[in-house]
Amino acid sequence: MAADPHEKRKGARHDVRPLTRTTLFPLPVPALDGIPSAVGTGFPASRAKENTVATMPACPVRYDPLDAATLADPYPVLTALRTRAPVTWHEPMECWLVTRYADCMRVLREHEHFARDPRRLGRRVPEASLSVQVLDPPHQATVRSLFMTALHAQDLTGLQERASQDIASRLDGLAPQPVWEVMRDLAQPIALAAIADLLGVTPPPACEWAQVSDTIMRSMDGGLNPALVEPGRLAKEHLSALVGSWFEASSRPAGLLGYVRARTADAGPELDRYVMHTARVMFQGGYSTLAAAIGNVLDTLARNPQAQRALREEPHLRATGVDELVRYDGPVQGTTRLAAADVTLGGIAVCRGDKVTVLFQAGNRDPGHFEYPDRLLLERLPNRHLGYGWGTHACLGTIVAQRILVALVDALADQPGPLRPAGPSLRRRTATMRAFDQLPVTLQP
Repeated sequence: MAADPHEKRKGARHDVRPLTRTTLFPLPVPALDGIPSAVGTGFPASRAKENTVATMPACPVRYDPLDAATLADPYPVLTALRTRAPVTWHEPMECWLVTRYADCMRVLREHEHFARDPRRLGRRVPEASLSVQVLDPPHQATVRSLFMTALHAQDLTGLQERASQDIASRLDGLAPQPVWEVMRDLAQPIALAAIADLLGVTPPPACEWAQVSDTIMRSMDGGLNPALVEPGRLAKEHLSALVGSWFEASSRPAGLLGYVRARTADAGPELDRYVMHTARVMFQGGYSTLAAAIGNVLDTLARNPQAQRALREEPHLRATGVDELVRYDGPVQGTTRLAAADVTLGGIAVCRGDKVTVLFQAGNRDPGHFEYPDRLLLERLPNRHLGYGWGTHACLGTIVAQRILVALVDALADQPGPLRPAGPSLRRRTATMRAFDQLPVTLQP
């Protein structure tokens, strides 16, 4: 019988690499229920394992998430990966790439086999990275329950109404302009205001925070460009100081953080740290992913006038339509786990300690799960997409992201003119988050 070309060969050894090295796909830490954060750290390179393998066959498809063509349109190469090698070793990223929906779901659900917390394999994690999104069950239960209860205690209808007014006001001001830029003029300020409203804090200046967040996001690719690491460290310090100031304020903040503070006033230092770090993840992760999602949604609609018309004329499509827009071109490209034991995934042997990267966008276009996956079908039901992750590490505030995006679609439908592209767009050169640096559009006829 021919050997499986993807199976590891026994007898060789992994090259020994420093445990501080970050690879191409740092661990994104989801915050708002599927909304990942740039606050997390990357998994260190795999430890050398005694008497185990290490020469891997080359990935049969060239996949570089930072390649210009892939940034512009990742779906052809993701389709090729899913078709030719749905579970395959990618040497530059030092991980297994997983592209079939069913395999992606298995990795996200089976915590006993796939660890989010590297400490389960004896690896160290910086103290500042220990949030609800790094802890695995059952250790995350207390913190996750606290934040989920706090989330559902908020006036989410009021939050959506305030966001709707903000979006409508901004669109009314932008509509007369011949050209405006989505990220600067709409996505970033709306995301910042909405996340600050949810947490019950005063947001920092929008332009200042956009730069800090962008620096953090770019530093997640520090394994490719070491020059990004130090600016990212300084930006994370800025974030930590900002969130710390909210907890140190003499009057307790309203909103979600006020709820959390009131119920952890006498908590021990360990829970205090987890709460602080989770709040930091929610703020930066919620902002960065919601801003990216707004940009992607508006880009998709600007290039699909029929979809815009359907959402305007058939309001009942807006809730399912938002889900479909996130499935069709979501902001989060992937997440990474560590194999907690030797396991077979998609017929491929994966060894304990191997990194396993789930490519959400590949799973979201899997014809084995979604009918006509490359079509934008606003009425698609059911739509169990991976745009917000899945399971106990799914984003804490999916419902909030959905509400803001519905408010966006509602406000856009009320504009007299259609949204149209107004010049070349520029994708942000980041591997973990699919977002725009520039997206010029117009609402002029």
